[in-house]
Amino acid sequence: MTDDHSKVGASDKVDRTEAEWRAVLTPDQYRVLRGKGTERPFSGALTQNQQTGNYHCAGCGTLLFDSDAKFESGCGWPSFTLPSNSTAIVEHVDDSFGMRRTEVTCARCGGHLGHVFPDGPRPTGLRYCINSASLTFTHKES
Repeated sequence: MTDDHSKVGASDKVDRTEAEWRAVLTPDQYRVLRGKGTERPFSGALTQNQQTGNYHCAGCGTLLFDSDAKFESGCGWPSFTLPSNSTAIVEHVDDSFGMRRTEVTCARCGGHLGHVFPDGPRPTGLRYCINSASLTFTHKES
């Protein structure tokens, strides 16, 4: 999907059954977005992407990140310093795997995107570590 939603309101929420999600997502996208999975480090299609453009939620098309916020963190997943719009994502406490992290989900469809860590570069000091499977990319002409 390529809808460009910069602000997410309650009426914009995407609500699908699990069967509907399975029908519109690839198996990898479903495992990550709906099952809170992760891809192996350095395996995602967008990890090394250096093109200018926008990163959208693979589940609903919401604009999440701009390429200007992308940086090479060395962690093996696409990393961003901040979202395109703070209302596009929701942060949750994640105590899975015996550690406390901050999970990042899409505000519109609830899809799991990845996690945010406080070890990023200036000016935010944040590293949004996002699965490629949860993103689509649209190229922006220079």
